[in-house]
Amino acid sequence: MVTDYGRVAKVEIAADGDGLVSRSGTALIAELSDRLGLTSALSGALTDTRQRAGGHDPGRVLRDLALTLCDGGDCVSDLGALRDQGDLFGSVASNATAWRAIERARGRLDALREARARSRAAAWKSGGAPAEIVLDFDSHLVNAHSEKEGATPTWKRGFGFHPLLCYLDESGEALAGVLREGRAGANTAADHVEVLGLALEQIPQSHLERPILARSDSAGATHEFARALREADIRFSLGFQITEAVREAILSVPEAAWRPALCQDGQEREGAEVCELTGAVALEAWPEATRIICHRERPHPGAQLSFTDADGHRFQCLITDRAGSDIASIEARHRSHARVENRIRCARETGLQNLPFRDFGPNEVWLELVLMAQDLLCHTQALCLEGELRLAEPKRLRQRLLHVAGKLTRSGRRSTLHLPRRWPWAAALVAAFERLRALPGAG
Repeated sequence: MVTDYGRVAKVEIAADGDGLVSRSGTALIAELSDRLGLTSALSGALTDTRQRAGGHDPGRVLRDLALTLCDGGDCVSDLGALRDQGDLFGSVASNATAWRAIERARGRLDALREARARSRAAAWKSGGAPAEIVLDFDSHLVNAHSEKEGATPTWKRGFGFHPLLCYLDESGEALAGVLREGRAGANTAADHVEVLGLALEQIPQSHLERPILARSDSAGATHEFARALREADIRFSLGFQITEAVREAILSVPEAAWRPALCQDGQEREGAEVCELTGAVALEAWPEATRIICHRERPHPGAQLSFTDADGHRFQCLITDRAGSDIASIEARHRSHARVENRIRCARETGLQNLPFRDFGPNEVWLELVLMAQDLLCHTQALCLEGELRLAEPKRLRQRLLHVAGKLTRSGRRSTLHLPRRWPWAAALVAAFERLRALPGAG
């Protein structure tokens, strides 16, 4: 109620409502996880850890923890948000039971990953497959504020962990990740190769014959990683450090060799140009047909230049084995690797802000739950939502859909969830449930 002066008037408060729920949209994700087979796959992966027939299914408990992360939780106790909504989510485990389920999942990461892969295959079969497969690799620092196993000083002089992650560019799906100590190097080739293998296991077999491009910043530019990509028949586009030899090659490029750089929409990028340095820099140690491309651009006002910059330009280089004479398009596509930062920001909003456990093993399980939650959000958007909601980041999705209040009524054996008539996004949520229940190939 609002007065003529724009002030909210006092309202009477009474705790006498029946059938009220506050997580209507999160129930959409719960239903999707069941239809895509994620819940049953998790149950199968942990069936032998179930101690008694009448107890909570450990797989269902892990699914509920992933829902909690979708819903905005960041620790086990936040499972209470679902537990308090029993009419929507059924019987939800206690915090102690959830902790035991995580403890029993230690050493079963492969089984959890297989469950995610099966769910992804069902989602892609139902219409959620991306038009192209581009793998984006990046690492991220997760701070720890207490002594935890594996938490060590980081290269940014902090203290915590340094997971390495791989995302699918088009959809934002979280393909793979490994938890590492804080002192782990950003450019550790063995870790990149491991995450590559895990990411490929997440891609349905029928899609592995499609062209695949892998992108990384300069941390991924190692001979071992490039060779692993070549052996897997995956094209690569990797940031390349500007050494003194590269800088000399850049400065020797004739001005006429520079051509306009492109924006992501294909339009020319003002003040930016590209050129090819292949032949001017030694690349014999890299896979055959590797090229090096340089981007130069006038920095924004106030930006500080480094010793590798010259003539008021900022330079960036990449190495790639992509063919073609349109180096501007190749360079522009590499530059869109920056979107992986958005994916990691979403991960922080979906449980990666903090690793809640003392021991390393449970935190590895937690990372898998974070990836699982990101997948569920992405699949919900791809299969059930349209317009701006399909592109919304987790915080906005929660504000507009997941945390919508509703009222459950029952008539005979039929239950109905009533959404607020004047809620701006009520029609979108109704349509999302309708699309979910009409999906082909799911279940």
